[in-house]
Amino acid sequence: MSATAVAAKTQAFDMVQIEIETTIKQAEQNLISFQENRESSEDLQNCIDYLNQLRGIFILVEIQGAVILCQEAVSLANEVPIGASDDKNSLLTSLNNAFFILRRYVEYYRQYRQDHPELLLPIINELRTAQHAKPFADSHFIDIDLSRSVDYCGLIRVEAFDPGVDFEARARRLRHIYQVALLGLLKDKNIEVNLKLLFHSAKGLARLCKGGQLSGLWCLVVIVVQAMSDRRMEMNPNRKRLFMKIEKYARELVYVGKVVNSKSAPDSIRRELIYILYLSGSHNPEVIALLDGYSLQPAEFNEQLLVENRRRLLGPGADVLRSLSGALQEELNYIKDKLDIIERGIDPDVTDFSVIASGMARLSSTLSMLSLATLAGVASRQSSILEGWAEAGKVPSESELINVANAVLNIEQSVKTLETSGIVSDVDLAEAKENESLHYFREAQIVLIGEAQSAIALAKRSITAYLESGWDKLHLTAVEPALDSVRGGMLMLGEVMLAKVIAACMRCLHSELIERNGKPDSNILETMADALTSLEYYIETMSGRDRPSQELLVLAEESLKSIGYSIA
Repeated sequence: MSATAVAAKTQAFDMVQIEIETTIKQAEQNLISFQENRESSEDLQNCIDYLNQLRGIFILVEIQGAVILCQEAVSLANEVPIGASDDKNSLLTSLNNAFFILRRYVEYYRQYRQDHPELLLPIINELRTAQHAKPFADSHFIDIDLSRSVDYCGLIRVEAFDPGVDFEARARRLRHIYQVALLGLLKDKNIEVNLKLLFHSAKGLARLCKGGQLSGLWCLVVIVVQAMSDRRMEMNPNRKRLFMKIEKYARELVYVGKVVNSKSAPDSIRRELIYILYLSGSHNPEVIALLDGYSLQPAEFNEQLLVENRRRLLGPGADVLRSLSGALQEELNYIKDKLDIIERGIDPDVTDFSVIASGMARLSSTLSMLSLATLAGVASRQSSILEGWAEAGKVPSESELINVANAVLNIEQSVKTLETSGIVSDVDLAEAKENESLHYFREAQIVLIGEAQSAIALAKRSITAYLESGWDKLHLTAVEPALDSVRGGMLMLGEVMLAKVIAACMRCLHSELIERNGKPDSNILETMADALTSLEYYIETMSGRDRPSQELLVLAEESLKSIGYSIA
């Protein structure tokens, strides 16, 4: 859009802004009146009329997101019957939510002069779901030319399995891995690790299906999951549903067999996967090449911006934030003035410290209520220090006063961002220090987990080198000691079950690779690789905030059991 067109659009919005805000208020008031008296058909009809009026205004000023939101709100309002009983409360709740978001979106447009309909997708889909209509896909607002042909597997390195691999057994194992990863994602547990597990499964399925149509789907999933992991993308409900749909093709490989490999993925699934890449902001070469194949450039309004701006829509309005920021600023100015007087005084009155301490305590309470815990903690600590000076009648040194002043200035700087950023974690300062004893234990745990990850990685590299060298057992010399050190470290951390699985893995390695001569069985090698990968990811989950994923241990245990190595 040219600068002239943008200026004209902005001017048109400014001319009707007051009318928009007034009409939203009138529509809301009529909805409230109808909720109080559900026999009042006039109030409900007035609400619908005002929504239609708003829709017409938004069409004129070309704000697409608001047009669609009003359109869906009108459709839902028409579903509400006169004399609506309590079972229709969900419809009325959705309408109230729509008015709240619409008002916030008008504020957003007024501040940023940008129309991003995708920001409104959650509330639009809430309205559609309430009408029992099919929700819009995440990619609803973008055109992707799927008639173009892109070789997804040509963008990544995918080698077919050894011809001797049992197709059915491998498909079943890879599907199980996919299911474990999907279950973790559905529960929002260990997202990063479960994405890696999903990547491992999808790559294995791409290898299994290499040469067939279905291989393309798995290669595309590999690229998407890698980008999601790299960019720490959100696992929202639509994406969970997408990966659940994809699981169906893994299931068919197990129960129908190789004939499924002649299938190709439907356009609806490919479109959503490509849209994730478009939104990701990833600069991975395969992502750039894939988007280029569809004549797409990475989205400027990418995932990170989308999530941040949706948070703003759901937070307090501009007026509330302005008032809140002003009130906090007044308190801070009072504290700063008092500190300035003390700093300038030849013989400061130490009783003033008690006054400042009370101000800092009030500030701490307010910040706590806003869920800005770290800022609140900083204010609380400074309040305690000031109160201590007052009680002891102590005159602080210049450096001590400067420390208090710096803390106040840091809080002030964060508070100033409230109006534009909203009440989000970015406003808060660095995380508070952990309990000292927990800190030392955590440090020891981190060291052990790091060593365990290095040992597992060494084992995998050594086995790869052993295979590539034509079964030269010299490459396996360090594997057993490395795994044994992991086993011992995990016992120290109380991970008894993990230690037992590692011991079973060591027995398998010793019997199948070290003691046996000649080429090892390909099925055993692939299953052992699955077990080691599961162990690697389980150990990684130990360093996260969530509890370690027990499903990964079960997966490793079942992998080893399938080739005759049960845990002791």
